Amino acid sequence: MAYSYKGAISFGLVYIPITLTASIKNNDIGFNLIDKKTMSRVKYKKTCVDCENKEVKNEDIVKGYQYEKDRYVIFTDKDFEKLKTEKDKNITIHQFVNLNEIDPIYYEKSYYVKPSGGEKAFFVLLEAMEKEKKAGIAKCVLGTKESLILLRAKNGKMIANTLFFYDEVVKAPEINRPKILKKEFDLAVSLIEQMTEPFKPEEFKDEYNKKLKKAIKAKIAGNNIVIQKERKAPANVINLMDALQKSLNKTPKKRLKSEA
Repeated sequence: MAYSYKGAISFGLVYIPITLTASIKNNDIGFNLIDKKTMSRVKYKKTCVDCENKEVKNEDIVKGYQYEKDRYVIFTDKDFEKLKTEKDKNITIHQFVNLNEIDPIYYEKSYYVKPSGGEKAFFVLLEAMEKEKKAGIAKCVLGTKESLILLRAKNGKMIANTLFFYDEVVKAPEINRPKILKKEFDLAVSLIEQMTEPFKPEEFKDEYNKKLKKAIKAKIAGNNIVIQKERKAPANVINLMDALQKSLNKTPKKRLKSEA
């Protein structure tokens, strides 16, 4: 697993060298774009707009900010680095919070945190956060973007989550709330309780990914894709009360661990 970041965690006068490694792998199946007439791959070329669409090599491409029409200031990697202070380069904890205060809508990416020195300080921080159920709110410039970071402890491991900033989260749309009958509410609560069981992520598989791999094998073998037969949705329209009651009658009751 490649390192995503090498730096340090700092809080107060404590400085802990660490590395971040990706916690998620991409299982997506890649497809190339093909010209259906020639069966040749389609490529995208980087071209220069003002030089008769001449292809430009990567080493000749720089980043520019347009401050007026067709006028740019150029920024190099060295320019971006000059803007970073030592504090920006480290994951600097500004405060600690209760973990349950963080709305999941703010979560972006997650990384595993591993000490690369100062192991004792790392584990003191880790155990203290886990025991007190606290998380650290930190900031750091990763690449050319400042990131808000949540440091949390779980099962003896430290995880860093990049968070969206407050002004990046779009306000939820307003929705007119209809009147809810007590009977409807009670049936919905009963259905939720009946369908509740402990979350076991290993039980949820990417079924579409499996079907896609199977279809690829079928295509390679010269076979057609078999259409999956699905149970048709009920055609008759029933009211909410009937739908909740029938769902409750058909849904097997789940047993929670606490009931076992």
